[in-house]
Amino acid sequence: MTMLSNIRMLTHYKAWADDKMFSMLNALPEEEVLRPRLTRFGNMLHTLNHVYVIDDIFRAHLQGQSHEYQDRNTATTPPLQELWHASTQMNQWYRDFTKELTEDDLERVIHFNFIGGGEGHMSCQEMLLHVVNHATYHRGFVGDMMYQAKVMPQSTDLTVFVRDVLRAC
Repeated sequence: MTMLSNIRMLTHYKAWADDKMFSMLNALPEEEVLRPRLTRFGNMLHTLNHVYVIDDIFRAHLQGQSHEYQDRNTATTPPLQELWHASTQMNQWYRDFTKELTEDDLERVIHFNFIGGGEGHMSCQEMLLHVVNHATYHRGFVGDMMYQAKVMPQSTDLTVFVRDVLRAC
């Protein structure tokens, strides 16, 4: 499997796992989704909002555009359905973006400024891997908050995606 085919598979995986996570939150009472918890972003929904913000920031980087974000999250969180829809569209953008890439495109170095200050540079491949890995990391926090709410989250592991989605085709 080439790096490009891996990147395409991973953006498909991210879309699947994010959708599964939003579906689980949608099945919970709203008060559980928004209940303040001892976690960096305060509750389940605001944690997923952070993932969306970072996805949007890196989309701008990949397009060579600026963005308006001054922080790694927004002051307010959109309602669940609105964020789910925006996340779905964002994940589709990443999947479409990777369809147009070549192996050489993955090595293209992109210069950007970090939100917290300072200059950075990453290859397109590194940025895409970051977006996938970052979302996985924070879905883990949401899964932990679901356990706190006495709910058993469904697995969003890559192995389950490979078994249920990739190998099921």
